Amino acid sequence: MSITYREENNTGFIEFDQADSKVNLLTAEALRQLDVILEKIKDQTSLEALVVLSKKKDVFIAGADIKEIERITERTEGSRKSRAGQDVLNRLEDLRVPTIALIDGVALGGGCELVLACRYRLATFNEKVRIGLPEVNLGIIPGFGGTYRLPRLVGLAEGLKMILAGKPVDGRKALKIGLVDRLVPQAGIKNHLLEFIKDIRQKKFISDKYSRRRLKGLSLVLDGSLIVQSIIFQQSRQSVSKLTHGFYPAPLKAIEVVKESFYTGSRRKGMDIESKAFGDLAVTTISKNLVQVFYLSEKYRKLTIEGAGKIAKREIRKCGILGAGIMGGGIAQLLSSKGITTRLKDVNADALAKGLHAAHQIYTDAVRKQRMKPNEMMLGMARISPTIDYSGFGNADIVIEAVVENMDVKKKVFAELDRAAGKETILATNTSALSVTEMANQTQDPSKVVGIHFFNPVQRMPLVEIVRTEAASDETLITALNFVRRLDKIPIVVKDSCGFVVNRILLGYINEAGRLLEEGNSVLAIDSIMTDFGMPMGPFMLSDEVGLDVGIKVLHTLAQGLGDRFKPTDIFEKVYAKGFLGKKSGKGFYTYGKKRRPNPDVVRMPATQESSAGFDRGECLKRMVYLMINEAGCCLEERIVDDPGAIDVGMIFGTGFPAFRGGLLRYADSVGIAGIVDGLKALQQKFGSDRFRPSEYLLKLKNENLRFYS
Repeated sequence: MSITYREENNTGFIEFDQADSKVNLLTAEALRQLDVILEKIKDQTSLEALVVLSKKKDVFIAGADIKEIERITERTEGSRKSRAGQDVLNRLEDLRVPTIALIDGVALGGGCELVLACRYRLATFNEKVRIGLPEVNLGIIPGFGGTYRLPRLVGLAEGLKMILAGKPVDGRKALKIGLVDRLVPQAGIKNHLLEFIKDIRQKKFISDKYSRRRLKGLSLVLDGSLIVQSIIFQQSRQSVSKLTHGFYPAPLKAIEVVKESFYTGSRRKGMDIESKAFGDLAVTTISKNLVQVFYLSEKYRKLTIEGAGKIAKREIRKCGILGAGIMGGGIAQLLSSKGITTRLKDVNADALAKGLHAAHQIYTDAVRKQRMKPNEMMLGMARISPTIDYSGFGNADIVIEAVVENMDVKKKVFAELDRAAGKETILATNTSALSVTEMANQTQDPSKVVGIHFFNPVQRMPLVEIVRTEAASDETLITALNFVRRLDKIPIVVKDSCGFVVNRILLGYINEAGRLLEEGNSVLAIDSIMTDFGMPMGPFMLSDEVGLDVGIKVLHTLAQGLGDRFKPTDIFEKVYAKGFLGKKSGKGFYTYGKKRRPNPDVVRMPATQESSAGFDRGECLKRMVYLMINEAGCCLEERIVDDPGAIDVGMIFGTGFPAFRGGLLRYADSVGIAGIVDGLKALQQKFGSDRFRPSEYLLKLKNENLRFYS
């Protein structure tokens, strides 16, 4: 059984320990087992307390079974499953014996909802403690009573924040907002539990869990104010609408459900509102797509390679970083925040100062947003030491090169690193498009060289491309994978090739936007096509964010390696030649003052191509998106990656491709491969350009009636 029950000294213990699994899940079967136990003990009068705990290390309950949610196809089925979970947790909440959730790890989704149903919550100082309701990330809302209980327990503002953001809180935050009643050390946890039970018996806690929050004075008055509550709901709607642009229905539905149930005095009515909304959302295409994205992200977060178990893991304790620009400073901050001693090198003190400033600014922002404590920032900065020579690089476990994107410079740097670094040191490059093999050939042992391509801004972008050359050893690759996972990034492994995967797909799309602009269409209109599709920003705004100088360099590299379809459009060359580099220079396709506006100097540039008849938004969308799909087919055909999932992970977490569409290639499957091939052929004929010629991979899928995801 996944759940067992025992008694000891008038205390009952419900212990979760799911067989053949590293985590506990609140499956339908687990709920059934829990219900049987609760029925058995509901009338016992000898119990002084009932403790719910986990026997898994660092895990309380990781959530409901997502596979069960994925299989829901009818609204009524979704509502029924929600009510079944609600009924069991209601029974737990209604027990007369004091119930205590002992939390020594993650308690997410259904696990958090079980915690909420208990009268008391005791958590440890374990850094793995994370409590939250991440359901909106799957396109649904909490379904086991979370929308009803959480706002009542921690207050409307904090409850809505947790439900809408889908982000868990750590133990300290949970204590502060009243989500847990006490934090205790892991050591001697049994004694701490006995002390907690003793304090409950001595009435040191208010028995009503919803009255236990520590509010005084003005906070107490405001908490119960209908005006304040109305403002909270209004601001929540505005914030969600701004962030999701209406593409994700779950957060808005969550606000509606919380509002309806918050003002009802009946738990049953609140639960009914929740279960109906859960059923409505669980069957949507958006939810099904987000579930697939979740599976993909989990797969690649745990990515390994065949035979990895036979190779001893190398731990990265010290890292050298060459190049103290924006990327170098960002990488240094990331590594130092994860406890890695970092040596940052550049050619002079001024350059180093800029890199240290970049790292310090990231830390400062994290402290300002209360994501980090000031002492953690100080410790992080103390782990970064600057140098203008290679001192300290000899005993580094890994060195990451982040100098200017110029092959001659990088080859020179790798020749120097080969002499300065230790024999066992892994040498990595952060190049976004250049040949890693060429750099590796400057060293005596190319097996130690790998690409580790971070995306900008480093602290926010989850993706890292790990670039493997033919000479790179399995040990090098596995060490790089473990290193990236330690940094809480999502890795995809790509074959060393021009532009790798993400930039190769992305830059073709941006270049096509340039052609649309040359045809006389406006920057705003073209950008709006893609934001209306779900991209976080249009191609021109993205170009400005990245920098025109960076984009032009990558396009030239791609054109040299892959052909004229990547030759930068004239408009990009002209904008770049005028020094309009984007946000960094104050002007790009937009101007950046108090308000972002289209750059009038770009607007006045004459069209250089004959415009297609009218401005057909549908055709424009196809030109940009179908090109990305076609290039992805080329990448699979050339075995740059070996799985469509790697491309979807890369595009979602590296470019912001809309997750609600499931990823670029899952979107292609939803449109239909035959339709995409026919659309590309029609564009090829209309514009007389081979850039729209369907790839052999796409043609094969169409001819064999296959999809990217079989």
